[in-house]
Amino acid sequence: MKPETRVQSKLERLKERSLLAEEGGGVARQDKQKAGGRLTARERIDFFLDEGSFEEFDKFVVHRSKDFGLDEQKFPGDGVVTGHGLVDGREVFVFAQDFTVFGGSLSETHAEKICKIMDLAMKTGAPVIGLNDSGGARIQEGVVSLGGYADIFLRNTLASGVIPQISCIMGPCAGGAVYSPAITDFNVMVKDTSYMFITGPDVIKTVTHETVTKEELGGAMTHNARSGVAHFAADSDEHALRLTRELLSFIPSNNVDDPPFAATNDPSDRMDPALNTMVPESSNQPYDIRDIIHSVVDDGYFFEVQEHYAQNIVIGFARLGGHSVGIVANQPAFLAGVLDIDASVKAARFVRFCDCFNIPLITFEDVPGFLPGVNQEHFGIIRHGAKLLFAFAEATVPKITVITRKAYGGAYCVMASKHIRTDINFAFPTAEIAVMGAEGAVGLLYRKDLADTTNPEETRKRLVDGFTEKFANPYVAAERGFIDEVIEPASTRPKLIRALSLLKNKVDTNPKKKHGNIPL
Repeated sequence: MKPETRVQSKLERLKERSLLAEEGGGVARQDKQKAGGRLTARERIDFFLDEGSFEEFDKFVVHRSKDFGLDEQKFPGDGVVTGHGLVDGREVFVFAQDFTVFGGSLSETHAEKICKIMDLAMKTGAPVIGLNDSGGARIQEGVVSLGGYADIFLRNTLASGVIPQISCIMGPCAGGAVYSPAITDFNVMVKDTSYMFITGPDVIKTVTHETVTKEELGGAMTHNARSGVAHFAADSDEHALRLTRELLSFIPSNNVDDPPFAATNDPSDRMDPALNTMVPESSNQPYDIRDIIHSVVDDGYFFEVQEHYAQNIVIGFARLGGHSVGIVANQPAFLAGVLDIDASVKAARFVRFCDCFNIPLITFEDVPGFLPGVNQEHFGIIRHGAKLLFAFAEATVPKITVITRKAYGGAYCVMASKHIRTDINFAFPTAEIAVMGAEGAVGLLYRKDLADTTNPEETRKRLVDGFTEKFANPYVAAERGFIDEVIEPASTRPKLIRALSLLKNKVDTNPKKKHGNIPL
């Protein structure tokens, strides 16, 4: 046989094997998946990555199990497609579990494929994106499949804070399949087609006699609005993948890179007079903090994270002068912006992510304090509130705070105050910085005077006005240097951009230690 004929024969054989691998669990199973409104594993990868950029690894790997008749059921790739490609020209590693092969269940070789790309991602400093669609461990492989999960969990943990890890939940994920996403930085779920739970509705009914649907137990909105496990709720597979691409546009590839820069035509010296009247005169009147955020950031665009969970605090990404920033803001339009357990945990995790990946933190503060109540105390508001305090205090990235209105009590300290190493602290003239609100303070300090007076309402008003003038304003704090500048609200954008420019080469360190002991 001539050499060129031999080569051609081998190429034909490779083509045949590749086509076989691309079929996954077979055309019938793929058609069924598509009929349910879900893309196949390869379609998801093709949609997610820049066109033609995917390079696949381990396409012909099959499982090694000989028990339970599995020896006769072997599919190239063994239920997961792995490799690397580009997102907006940046290298990323990706794996997509294939539900058409044994329900996407994880075997020894399935786990080895995922671990291989995670190891390479750590070596090369590139993000890992998991497109999860798995029923859990492959029962027929027993402890070997469990060991495969543990191998992945270890890599998730070691990679945390070194490279970004994002999980897209694109089908039913149960048992061990949910713990890897729980460790990763962000979870994107698809409404109506994706689920996450440790044990499904049938097991729960058997053990606890509770009746619950899959959607109620672990659907996208359950985890976005109630548990806080997920960060985004997408309308479709395609929407989830577009969200993930956009999320990547705000964050660096690893912990030594700077976040991506995006040029903007929005002037850095742009003033917005509307900001001067955006905060209501009455300290009890609500307003939407997003209005202030939109007025300040580049092109008015704010990429919110966990918008359905703990809505009394707002977190997300934006750009100022083209540079990516993380924003943490109390939300006066929901529970008056009070800090509770869920809000504290939500913000603390976001602050720590930004600190891991060199993303400056901008805090907009309007907080009346921590939420009082027996349930809050019994469920650990002290411990959970301390998480946010710990996160802000530990962070060494540039930190800038703008107090728009209330900054009361311990919540003032926690929300990136000057005392916990925030670099620059601004305040609007409407800021009220005090141990508590004027009404509450007067009630405590002048209880006897109010009881003895013949005109308690007039006396109360006079005392409240006096307390407000003396304490509930930004100037007492500014006299102490706790506020660097009381600014005109209209100038917030240029003030923040100028401050970020000042801090771009900031160097701050923590004491040498293995790690801190955050109050988990």
